[in-house]
Amino acid sequence: MKVAVEEMLSLSEGDGDGVEELQQHLASLPDDQLTTLITNTALKGKNATALIKAIFRGSAVSDSDGASRRLCVYKHCIPLCESGDLQTEVVSDIIGLLMLETHTLGGHALAVLASLFVDAIKAGEMGNGKSLELFPTILTALAATESVAYGRGELSGDEYKKQLINSLCSSRWDPQSVIHLTTMFRDVPLSPEELQFVTEKVLRMFLKMDLQEIPPLVYQLLLLSAKGCKKLVLDGIINYFREQDMHQKDEQRKGETMDVEIQTIPQDQLRHVEGTTILHIVFAIRLDHELGKEFIKSVKVCQGQLLCPFSIALLLSVARIQRYEEQVFEFLKGAITKNFKDEQLQQASRFLQDLLPSSSSVSHMILDTVKNSVFGWDHVTQSLVQLGFILMDSFGPKAGPFGKTTEAPTATAKTPSQLACRLGGQVLLESFKMHEPIRGEILEQVLNRLVTKTASPVTHFIELLSNIVVSAPMILLESSSKVTETFDQLSFLPLSTVQGLLKAVQPLLKVSMSLKDALILVLRKAMFSSQLDGRKSAVAGFLLLLKNFRVLGSLAPSQASQTLTSSQVQADVHSRYNAATNEAFCLEILRGLRRCLGQQADVRLMLYEGFHDVLRRNSQLASSIMQTLLSQLKRYYELEQDLLPPVKLESCISAQGDQVFLQEPLAHLLSCTVHCLLWCQSAREPAGGASDDEDDEEGFQDELCAVLESITRRMIKSELEDFELDKSAEFSVASSVGVKNSIYAVLVMGIYEVLIEYNFITANYSKSRFQDVLELFHRYYKLSEILREKSGKGRSPSSKTPRTLLSMQFVSSLLTALFRDSAQSHEESLSVLRSSEELLRYTVSVALQKVQHLEETGHADSLEGLSPDKTFRYLCDITSVLVWRYTNVPSAVEDAGKKEKNPSVSLLCLEGLLRVFSTVLQQYPTRVASFLSSLHLSGEEEGEPENANPTEKAAFYVRQFQRALFNQLSGGEEAFSSREAQLLVSILSLLSRLLEPTSPQFVQMVTWTVKLCKETSFEDISLSKGLLSLLFSLHVLHKSPVSLLWELCQDIHSQLGDIDKDMEVEKQSHFAIVSRKTAAATTLLVLSQVGKAMDEVEWLIAKKKSQLTAERTNTGAGQQDPVEKAVTLQLGTLVTALNELVQTALPPGACSDSLLRELSRTYTVLTTLIKYYIQVRAAHLGQLPARLEKLVKLSGSHLTPQCYNFITHVQSGEAIVGANEKRKKSTEENTAAASAKVLRATKAIPTLIFNIEQYEKFLILLSKKSKVNLMQYMKLSTSRDFRINAATLEAALQEQQQDSQQMEDTPVSEETQAPKKKRRKQ
Repeated sequence: MKVAVEEMLSLSEGDGDGVEELQQHLASLPDDQLTTLITNTALKGKNATALIKAIFRGSAVSDSDGASRRLCVYKHCIPLCESGDLQTEVVSDIIGLLMLETHTLGGHALAVLASLFVDAIKAGEMGNGKSLELFPTILTALAATESVAYGRGELSGDEYKKQLINSLCSSRWDPQSVIHLTTMFRDVPLSPEELQFVTEKVLRMFLKMDLQEIPPLVYQLLLLSAKGCKKLVLDGIINYFREQDMHQKDEQRKGETMDVEIQTIPQDQLRHVEGTTILHIVFAIRLDHELGKEFIKSVKVCQGQLLCPFSIALLLSVARIQRYEEQVFEFLKGAITKNFKDEQLQQASRFLQDLLPSSSSVSHMILDTVKNSVFGWDHVTQSLVQLGFILMDSFGPKAGPFGKTTEAPTATAKTPSQLACRLGGQVLLESFKMHEPIRGEILEQVLNRLVTKTASPVTHFIELLSNIVVSAPMILLESSSKVTETFDQLSFLPLSTVQGLLKAVQPLLKVSMSLKDALILVLRKAMFSSQLDGRKSAVAGFLLLLKNFRVLGSLAPSQASQTLTSSQVQADVHSRYNAATNEAFCLEILRGLRRCLGQQADVRLMLYEGFHDVLRRNSQLASSIMQTLLSQLKRYYELEQDLLPPVKLESCISAQGDQVFLQEPLAHLLSCTVHCLLWCQSAREPAGGASDDEDDEEGFQDELCAVLESITRRMIKSELEDFELDKSAEFSVASSVGVKNSIYAVLVMGIYEVLIEYNFITANYSKSRFQDVLELFHRYYKLSEILREKSGKGRSPSSKTPRTLLSMQFVSSLLTALFRDSAQSHEESLSVLRSSEELLRYTVSVALQKVQHLEETGHADSLEGLSPDKTFRYLCDITSVLVWRYTNVPSAVEDAGKKEKNPSVSLLCLEGLLRVFSTVLQQYPTRVASFLSSLHLSGEEEGEPENANPTEKAAFYVRQFQRALFNQLSGGEEAFSSREAQLLVSILSLLSRLLEPTSPQFVQMVTWTVKLCKETSFEDISLSKGLLSLLFSLHVLHKSPVSLLWELCQDIHSQLGDIDKDMEVEKQSHFAIVSRKTAAATTLLVLSQVGKAMDEVEWLIAKKKSQLTAERTNTGAGQQDPVEKAVTLQLGTLVTALNELVQTALPPGACSDSLLRELSRTYTVLTTLIKYYIQVRAAHLGQLPARLEKLVKLSGSHLTPQCYNFITHVQSGEAIVGANEKRKKSTEENTAAASAKVLRATKAIPTLIFNIEQYEKFLILLSKKSKVNLMQYMKLSTSRDFRINAATLEAALQEQQQDSQQMEDTPVSEETQAPKKKRRKQ
């Protein structure tokens, strides 16, 4: 055999004779011998390609035997190369030679070889895929062939190739050969349809592949996408990983519920594969920017439907490419806020909840991406940090006028912007915990923003810093130099920022001496700053240090809970010398703070507000603090016991030129002193024994008690004239005397309040002491009345009552004593206080002020230094008293004996309750259940359910206020109080938020509210607005309120009459609350609700548009998608409701303007719906629903003609108003006002007409596409710049006829009557 091979090789190298001899030799060899010869030569690895070359040379293409021999060689070599028995180099050489000779094969041979490949692939015989390199060459040659025999006929080579690819992609592939086949298809010329077919097949194979083989397959698929189908490839990859993530999550969830670990795909393996795949895609996008454009376009078009943790990670990785950075982050910002808005819209509407499942949360996906990034996704982390800061910068609280925050502080984020900002903070916090390399950058950027963003609020960054400190204090110490650098800027930062920053880093000061020393150095410098804010920052910093560096032996206050203790940090560097060091350190700080007592009033005020809190947390400093306060108080205390008044007010003010300003906030000094004294007394009582220090303290206490007693006695004796504050005093802010008197008045009132609190607490229910309290109050009340009268007369009534200095704890105690203390031993002494109606009213109004302050700021007065827990407890106590007082003392009884114009105690209680419920919902949303449990109502027929859920507890109080409102409404006109009824409705509205919308209690409240609105006939506009607002807010969570709106529109039409005065409107009344007096206000509310319903419809249409290609399948002619059906029905009801309103004789102004706007909006939404159906018809997805035709008929034959009549009515009405205005008042101002009014109305009219015509334009388009004549229901527009008024024309003609004494023109008369007939059609 060796001789035969050598002979063939030598013959092939010869000339013509040798070739002929080679041909003869090959002709004499049977095919099996020839193939055996090739196999043996190839296995030896020598001369295999030379032998095949020789065979090809001796096999002429023109000769049929030669062609069949060539085919035989191909058919043998292909499986031989796939067998795996040959060396790699030999296989490559053979395939390379076969590829070179492919063009010589005939059409039949190519077809046979192609079929051979297809059969081998189907049978799974392409294990190593070596011979697949030949397949593209065969297919390319086949496509170039003119004709190939196929069955009994012939096909062109290109068609035959298409049939082969179709057959191949329709068959089953061996998962091991998928990557080789994908690689092979890169070299095959494919039409767009073939490429799509191949790509879809490869994507279907993903699920059958081993997870580790996915990244190389993705790589090959991305290379294949260079030919086209980029969107298909990217969507397929993203969908595969989304399904894998969901599958993995389901397994994890099942494992948690069953306590068994079910894991078909290891999580870490899946994450690593996802990470590698992302790298491949990003690399491909860097090389092919068309792929990047397609990816960005795809995610934008799908409006977030493609989003999942994998696609978000991919987007963030793509954002590292500069040209896509801005687009990616803008898209993510928009997707996040849109998702939050969609969630809120869906949560606020039962109609939407029943119609669509809740959408997947983008915020959860982003947080999942952060968690997944721990598996080595370094290419994602940098963009995650960037996204976090972009969200916090874009959606953080904004500065309002004068740098104040526009948003009130709340415990939970509510608006989409607040939620997006919070998400940014969560992303940064989780990234900080998980990724060490980026920690320094996150910390640096947070601190930089605290320093640079001085003009806008930075509370969100302070909160993030605080969370970072608590979560990883020791890690943060590694970057303590950055914190130290920030300290250097303290004196230049706003006070609120300084306080927040120091509070956030306070735990670090306990474990880092260097950080504490750096801060003290900075604060000492700031103490001598030329800027007032700098000095205030120093005081704030030193007070914080005093609170948190406790001296050994200090009592542990229950409320002084610190965010981080040394046990959390695992080490406390002060542990060995804590007591001595801290004591010396604190006393040194106190000495420094004493210097502040000679500075401006603001600095002193901060000190007084902070001392009480320091004392409670660091009781060993009591002696020093009390000594400081006593010596300061003595400066302004009149030692001569007979002199009145007992305080030196002149020393409390200073003058500079004509300006007078406060120097010493004496009332605050006295308040701080009293609170510290009372705390020391209560703290010392339980302690037995006495040390020298305690003796000293008791000496201070006794002296202070004597001073306070003297001040009390002399303040009672003092008349207002002693302070130069009698009724004749001037309080104008325009003069220096007035300013001085105002300051004196505020100081004196503050002193009275502090003394009232001190004497009440120390009285121990002594009748004489309570008489002193009452005397003090009478003095206070007299002065406050003078101030109120003076400010009422002046030009600036904005000078409101100064903030009370009574503590929340005292207000709670006083309220309880006045209203709920039924102890026999206290009755006589308390009767002294209870005899004063002014005192009762004042106490409730102060409670109201306290709650209002808590609602606006989120915390109690800083002077009290209360922890959130204690504040909440006192709030519960106050509420309990207010509820008891209101429910047990009927306001009618109270009002009967009252002659003054001041609000009653019951009404004040009700106002307080409204504020309380609002505050609890805002500031303590997680503690609502415990809040409701703390309100005990005794003496009620039905008891509050014990161990009930929040809905049941809230329902109990709902019933109490429902009963009160019912009593108000059933008491008749004389006993009716509009203000009280409004407050009750507002309280019910707040309490209804605590009811679960699916609960029977909620349904019961909806039914009750509907019944009340139907039966209440009080013509009180404010009450009707409140009740209807409550009805809408409840009804929208129960079911869609459109049928309700229709009934209300009928009632409004019935009450106000028709725009055609000859028409009699059928008298009907669904809701008695709608009367002629309240109809206008009701109209505005109804139109507002119509607008909200339109928002929902528009949102649903937008949802359907985005899902049009993805989800909609071809439905039968009789079927309709439930969302489309609901949209059509909603619009039908709304159009019917508006049809009632548009025929109503609405008063000109706000009602007409609002109606015109809502009509414009209605036609815009109708146009959007028609555009949607045009898209549906363009995609040949189903027939036009019959309901849509009915809607078009309703809008065209009913609403549109009435719109034109209403426009005519509005314009004629406005013209009359304008004429009347000119006749009555000829001044330029009134003429301008009338012109502006007409102009305002006419702006809405062209918009409405344009929207109607746009609607008709797209109806024509839909009619053409659907072959349904929708325009048969529409009538020609008549409202233009000029208009023939038929009635005016008739009058003119009749006049002309009388003058000329001619016969009346009958046709004109018929024409003029025609609109009347048409108008009467209801």
